[in-house]
Amino acid sequence: MLTRMILRRMIQFNIISRSIASSRSNNFVRIFEVGPRDGLQNEKIHVPTPIKIEFVNRLSQTGLKAIEVTSFVSPKWVPQMGDHVEVLAAIDRAPGVCYSALTPNVQGINKMISLGNKGVDEVAIFSAASETFSKKNINCSIETSLQRFDEVMKIAQQKNLPVRGYVSCVVGCPYEGKISPSQVVPIVQKLLDMGCYEVSLGDTIGVGTPKSIEELLHALNASGISSNKLAIHCHDTYGQAIANIAQALYMGIRCVDSSAAGLGGCPYAKGATGNVATEDVIYLLHGLGYETGVDLDRLIDAGQFITNALKRQNSSKVAQALLCKRQDSTKTAHKN
Repeated sequence: MLTRMILRRMIQFNIISRSIASSRSNNFVRIFEVGPRDGLQNEKIHVPTPIKIEFVNRLSQTGLKAIEVTSFVSPKWVPQMGDHVEVLAAIDRAPGVCYSALTPNVQGINKMISLGNKGVDEVAIFSAASETFSKKNINCSIETSLQRFDEVMKIAQQKNLPVRGYVSCVVGCPYEGKISPSQVVPIVQKLLDMGCYEVSLGDTIGVGTPKSIEELLHALNASGISSNKLAIHCHDTYGQAIANIAQALYMGIRCVDSSAAGLGGCPYAKGATGNVATEDVIYLLHGLGYETGVDLDRLIDAGQFITNALKRQNSSKVAQALLCKRQDSTKTAHKN
């Protein structure tokens, strides 16, 4: 059993490595879907476990290569993710899809590992470029958080688990205001040095512009950090997410975090709206001639499923437009 599990992890790591190498060397952009975790974790109403499972299953049929399913954190702090074991035990795992989870501490990663083949293919840890945000979000300093992650990394490496890193507030903080690239560079470098295969740069409160994204990526590249080790994670509070992603693509980024239907937000960043909608990102990428492997129609169906379950409007502009187009086509067909 243990041998099979380790073999599966090694195979998955090779798949991830090939996928990332492919996305950097050609016109392929890897979409890292965060809707089931980052999108749902702050929902005030309880989202039933079967709905979460169906959401992940629908996303798995869209052609997405990476889906962040859940988070192994205390239900006391994030009640919405308290059913992580049940969700992972019941999802239908599609071939070629990497399923991941946030495991920010030793307890979390050990619990995930105890699930065996019902666990995930890779794990994630997160830090911040703002000391104040770090203390508000995870109740410790940046340095302390990195020290805690060191233990998580050791366990992950022993189990051949790839680890992805996140850095929040890379251009702006709700408490400290503008964040300088000089604050971000050392955090990213430390996460990479610890063994993260990729670090996602999070504009947590959505204040970034193409100029600030350009300055950040230029500083990271100038420090010796290649774009093929980075991903971009934008929130759309000021309507700049798509423009910021276009700028990141221009500078060599080939992995984009996004959330179906634009789900998400941040409880520690007042006014911050959801993640950029995956549907909008796919429309942008396909329009620019990039390959994603994602079926936009199926993705829209998945986003509409979860927004219907949450009894809210789909936040994706592309989904809204194409759903209206579908309705018009249906009406025309009925008339004929």
